[in-house]
Amino acid sequence: MVRRIVTGERNGKSVVVFDGQVANTHDYASVPGFRTTLAWATTEAGTTLPFDGRDPVAGIQSMLPAPHGTRVIVVQFPPDSVMAAPGFDGAAAGAEYAKYLPGLAETFDTDGSGFHRTATVDYDVILSGELWLELDDGEVRHLRAGDVVIQNGTRHAWRNRTETPAVMLSVLIGAAI
Repeated sequence: MVRRIVTGERNGKSVVVFDGQVANTHDYASVPGFRTTLAWATTEAGTTLPFDGRDPVAGIQSMLPAPHGTRVIVVQFPPDSVMAAPGFDGAAAGAEYAKYLPGLAETFDTDGSGFHRTATVDYDVILSGELWLELDDGEVRHLRAGDVVIQNGTRHAWRNRTETPAVMLSVLIGAAI
């Protein structure tokens, strides 16, 4: 689980207004080991300070931000072998993605390849494990903890070719097309 600490102000002094587990976390029943946590969001209008104390991810309508908005998402990727296992139900996984990843789920190619493209600039930081970034032309980059990918609205897929989960933090910034 992701612990989120949010600061704000009271009477002109900085304080912690929230310290605890992020409620907008989902462990996927149809894809064992896959977990998403939407930790923070801003709107296209930006953010005003001081922070008003309202949780910006409560009741969110889309995992993707509008232009100039942001999302902070932590994703745990299970090994690819989970999706290749006999009995894996791609339709159930797709339905679960649609429910818990609104806006993002619709960007995935329908062939189950994992390829997708979003109208965002993403700062992707590998926190643990290993991932492989695959691009349209078949180019692949092997990523380890500490590596940073700047994803500029390109079509791509993430692969976990190991047998251990990998965790990535992504900051998505909505872009105008």
